Amino acid sequence: MKNILSALLFLSVQLAVAQTQDPVLMTVGNSKITVSEFTSVYHKNNTREENTKESLDKYLDLFVNFKLKVSEALELKMDTVSSFIYELGTYRKQLAQPYLTDKDVNEKLLMEAFERMKSDVKASHILVRVDEGALPKDTLEAYTCVMLIRDVVMGKDISTAQVNAYDAILKKSINLTKASSHSDSVIYKAKLDAIKTLAAKQKYNGSDKFKYIASLMVSNKDLVSLAKGEKEKVLSDDPSAKENGGDLGYFTVMQMVYPFESAAYNTKPGDVSMPVRTRYGYHIIKSVDKRKAKGEVTVAHIMVKTAEKMTADDSLKAKTKVDELYAKVKAGEDFAQLAKTYSDDKSSGAKGGELPMFGPGRMPIEFEQASFALQTNGDVSMPFVTKYGWHIVKRLSKKEPTTYDEMKGELKAKVTKDSRSQAGRTSLIAKIKKENNFTEDLKTRNEFYKVIDSTFFEGSWSKDKAVKLNKVMFNLGDQKFTQTDFAGYITSHQSKRPKVKVNAVVDAMYKDFVDETCVAFEESRLEMKYPEFKALMQEYKEGILLFELTDKKVWSKAVKDTVGLKEFYEKNKTRYMWEERADASIYTCKDAATAAMLRKLIKKNKSEKAITDELNKTSQLNVQVDSKFFNKGENKMVDSNWSPGVSPDINADGKVIVVVVKKLLAPTPKAFNEAKGLITSDYQNHLEKEWIDSLKAKYKVEINRDVLSTVK
Repeated sequence: MKNILSALLFLSVQLAVAQTQDPVLMTVGNSKITVSEFTSVYHKNNTREENTKESLDKYLDLFVNFKLKVSEALELKMDTVSSFIYELGTYRKQLAQPYLTDKDVNEKLLMEAFERMKSDVKASHILVRVDEGALPKDTLEAYTCVMLIRDVVMGKDISTAQVNAYDAILKKSINLTKASSHSDSVIYKAKLDAIKTLAAKQKYNGSDKFKYIASLMVSNKDLVSLAKGEKEKVLSDDPSAKENGGDLGYFTVMQMVYPFESAAYNTKPGDVSMPVRTRYGYHIIKSVDKRKAKGEVTVAHIMVKTAEKMTADDSLKAKTKVDELYAKVKAGEDFAQLAKTYSDDKSSGAKGGELPMFGPGRMPIEFEQASFALQTNGDVSMPFVTKYGWHIVKRLSKKEPTTYDEMKGELKAKVTKDSRSQAGRTSLIAKIKKENNFTEDLKTRNEFYKVIDSTFFEGSWSKDKAVKLNKVMFNLGDQKFTQTDFAGYITSHQSKRPKVKVNAVVDAMYKDFVDETCVAFEESRLEMKYPEFKALMQEYKEGILLFELTDKKVWSKAVKDTVGLKEFYEKNKTRYMWEERADASIYTCKDAATAAMLRKLIKKNKSEKAITDELNKTSQLNVQVDSKFFNKGENKMVDSNWSPGVSPDINADGKVIVVVVKKLLAPTPKAFNEAKGLITSDYQNHLEKEWIDSLKAKYKVEINRDVLSTVK
């Protein structure tokens, strides 16, 4: 009895300490919110303001409204709806990913990627294609083939014995017999002829043996034509090798699959790598050059837009226009002003043509090449074309590769999507096994060798065939995983596939089963291991509930309730007024003579199109027109001529501008369709206020002001 009383006393003391350390700040309905929960969210969302009493009170009101809505969603049991459960589960999987990899390994991968970013590599390769899940005999054939190629590249002779040995391996890989199909015979002959051709040409001593050999060999995609008697083909299974000799040009980190990238960066210029296996097959890589990375560049451009289905006349006009603009640039006219006036890329044109800084791989290749070819700030390219149109580019600045801290976030996002991220997962699985005393009995795995039959390769194997197998296969933490579990895994992961040795299939599937079980085990314990993950999941849960209910009560309702929306508009029509406006056209003429001709055409009541067609016969740059309704204060030139009529000539930046005000429109309420977006937004605010008032009446809110005063 004394021990029980002591235990109860200890428990009550611990609870009291916990309540003292994290007291309840408020109660909203049935939910109690502690100081730590509130302050965590408050500081996360209050990054731009000082923590004053005013900012705290302001956020407190928002937080209470948020919790009122969540209370209503829970009252309506929205957290039990299948669509909500699925969505929250999807978010959980995304949020769990950073926790399901070895962060130390990932940090090393990030640093490795950063170091590689400092240089660009130029390389060539020869590829012998073999599927990622190929049978051992096919893998052996591909490896033997690529090693023979490498021997010749390295100056070694291929002997008759080596050719005969490859012949035997090739026959076994293709299962060549007298009864084999014609296509099998064609493939066999083509591959063997390729090696024989290589052996016959191996004495080549030209300046670039690698390129020469790459351009000799046979592509698997062209085996039939080779069998018909064509002799000179491409041995590399990269179809472009016939034209480029395997040359890949310069590339940097993340642009190739990870094993290929590593081999390219780890091979010294002039050397040839040993065979490298990727998901495409076996590569041998010749490192040609390594240079300092290009960094990033900021440019401005002038664009003359083209379209895929342009007429020949329109295409000629575009080319004529860009040539005229280039002539003006070369004559010394201001590039930024030309971009503002003439560029068809209006978003950059408003900024003098300036584009955000970019590095290799972020722009169309023609644009990238032209931009990085500019040697100094202020240099301007000749006109060139991309799929978007004609461009003239001016270099504004260049930034060399940045620091690790500045790049870390971007690198992390890229590494997560890259195959190298598997290294972190592999390391994590090893840690999970160690931390949770993983033990296994491989004899239980081997018993499946006898129960996997031909139906597995047809995708129709049944776990009933393993019904007598029910032993424990491995232990993880306090959980046991049995042969029955593995049989279920096999059933759910089978598919039609080529027949291979059963042992190999079982071993591979067992490994995947263990790996996936370890990761799932770790994922199920994230809330217990990581308080920040638990808090994040709570935020997402409440956020989804809030979105769904607010959409139902406010956002979608405002859109669907057309009657209520129009009634709201009629009651508040004076809130949506047009100020006095001018229906005007602004003509930008290249000179006074053009402006004079413009005035004559205006007097003849010619249309804007007729005017521009007439004046731009000799040049697309003679006159530009901007016509619309202008608000007061929107354009200084229109403001200065705020009455119907034609303005005097206005000289600006070497051009002559003429403003034509057709009429002035008096202030009037905007039509419903003209202000529908703003009306809808205001109506949503109106609905939300009514809804919050009803929730405050429904749920009791109590705030402990003494505890609130301790929040900082």
